[in-house]
Amino acid sequence: MRGPNSRGNNNRYADQTRVNERIRAPKVRVVDGITNQQLGVIPTQQAIRMAKERGLDLVEVAASADPPVCKIVDYGKYKYVQEKHKKEAHKHQKGGKLKELKFRIGIDPHDYLIKIVHAEDFLAEGHKVRIQLQFRGRQMAHQELGHELAAKIKADLLNMGHVDQEPKMAGRNINMQMSPLPERQRHRKFKTHLKGVTEHKDILHHEGHDPREDKHDAHDEEHPHDVQPEASVAPKSE
Repeated sequence: MRGPNSRGNNNRYADQTRVNERIRAPKVRVVDGITNQQLGVIPTQQAIRMAKERGLDLVEVAASADPPVCKIVDYGKYKYVQEKHKKEAHKHQKGGKLKELKFRIGIDPHDYLIKIVHAEDFLAEGHKVRIQLQFRGRQMAHQELGHELAAKIKADLLNMGHVDQEPKMAGRNINMQMSPLPERQRHRKFKTHLKGVTEHKDILHHEGHDPREDKHDAHDEEHPHDVQPEASVAPKSE
């Protein structure tokens, strides 16, 4: 018959669930695992016979109850479902990774759109997002531009995440961190199939590396020494 006994006693990770003859209580409260109908308190041996007559197992599911609660189920399927639930719970508990995106003060509107879509992607995937706003040269004299940009990012991501760490100056940068909202509360403001934006299905993660985190502003690549202290924050998307 199916059950944990078939795994052998030498396996230190052997399942400790009591099944069939391993159930010690003289009487058990029996539940039909298929219909969830309660069959009442029955002598254990009678309950085992009922299960075997149906080609199923008597599985103890609440050993601390008085009397213990047992279900008549297919033990193999029961364990499969239990392991699946454990993996899902562990995955949920583990949570996402911490992703980082860097914005230049005076960022080009197109580059801003690419980065804000990546931020939405990360939050949609359940990751936290650390946002770093970078000042260069004379831009430090215009710190209000950085705070305006931070406020715009917060507003654009309002329906995807909430702020864990409010914008704060650290050296020549403003740092901010956001966590995803519960999945049912997330609503994207921007589309993912914009020109120049890598589709999620096309992204290759080598050794945990995500290329979306280090895409630089096109303006900075073309004009690495061009400082624009008078630059304004990118206009809001319609």
